[in-house]
Amino acid sequence: MIPINKPTIGEEERREVLEVLDEKSSLTSPSKDGGKKVRDFEQLLRQFLHVKHAIAVNSGTAALYSSLLALGLKYGEEVILPSFTFVATANAVVAAGGKPVFVDISKHRRDYNIDPHELKSKFTKKTRVILPVHLYGNPANLDEIEEYLQRYSDGSVFIVEDACQSLGSTYKKKQTGTFGTVGCFSMYASKVMTSGEGGAIVTDNDDIADRLRMIRNHGMVEGYDTRILGLNSRLPEMSAALAKAQMLKLPEMLERRTHNAKLMTELLLTSSDKVSNIDEHVILPEIHEVNKESNWYLYTLAFKKDGIRDNIQKKLVAEYKIGASVYYDPPVHKTPFYDEMVKMNSLKLENTDWASKHVLSLPVHPLVSDQEINFIASSLIEALSNQP
Repeated sequence: MIPINKPTIGEEERREVLEVLDEKSSLTSPSKDGGKKVRDFEQLLRQFLHVKHAIAVNSGTAALYSSLLALGLKYGEEVILPSFTFVATANAVVAAGGKPVFVDISKHRRDYNIDPHELKSKFTKKTRVILPVHLYGNPANLDEIEEYLQRYSDGSVFIVEDACQSLGSTYKKKQTGTFGTVGCFSMYASKVMTSGEGGAIVTDNDDIADRLRMIRNHGMVEGYDTRILGLNSRLPEMSAALAKAQMLKLPEMLERRTHNAKLMTELLLTSSDKVSNIDEHVILPEIHEVNKESNWYLYTLAFKKDGIRDNIQKKLVAEYKIGASVYYDPPVHKTPFYDEMVKMNSLKLENTDWASKHVLSLPVHPLVSDQEINFIASSLIEALSNQP
């Protein structure tokens, strides 16, 4: 099986983890600034993203939740976010006491990100946060969101970037996660770099950074002096050791993902002798999008015809042993929990609903070889040619 994602773990990671184990007494640290490996990782992340502060936590969900707490989100205040995302984005809002307000994604069915034009119809006096998601590693249109807030907000509304899938992606040559008041990243096992479980928050705001360091440590600064609400969201030293080693090889891993994505597109466009024009059947992701560079966390295409996605996925997995995966069906607003929350509003998200039934992601992670990319592309074309 060619998995949809697989971590690149080598001797560097083993060496860093063994250093933690050899010290024995430093598996984690309750200090405000974290343990040595945590501080090392945070420094590398700051340098990579060109930000003032990086705060490591134990998951991307913790990063989102802690950020909303640090911004002072109050019970019942509204957070505007897309429904076409992993449920953690919405769960963090509810856990922090906010009300998720779901908006549709763009009609441009190639990046699957929040439609900035939807903000006007969903913006109210209770709106406190705009939470764009850089889905699949594709940067959202941040300029349009910022322009809307400058025009219609009094400065009390924040942008929190869910960059959990987009570490290494850029928008106008600037790293995603660094445009909003805070940016949130995930280091889950499938992400472009991993600590097993883990996350991080970045900001240039000193006060928010101080609050975040307290929040990840039960609101404490020195001993049992809890000053604000917080939880144990600390990143353990062994996880930070993995993250440190991964950061050092991140540029190389991103380069390989880009190579694989470009090769996949080239093969799908030119190597078909069974499908005369693949563009008539499939919407391929953008390779050379103006002002945007994806980290290629996921290579996600969409089938134009209704009802064939699931058949093709099953064929790729069962017959060709390719880890083709669907992200996300159902979208958040149609999961049982959130359906109960939003059904009274008769929520209609046309583009979100369409995408959830048509998208399919293919493996392009660094451990996929050129030969395997060839196999994946030819297998997809074969499966597509056999559809009625």
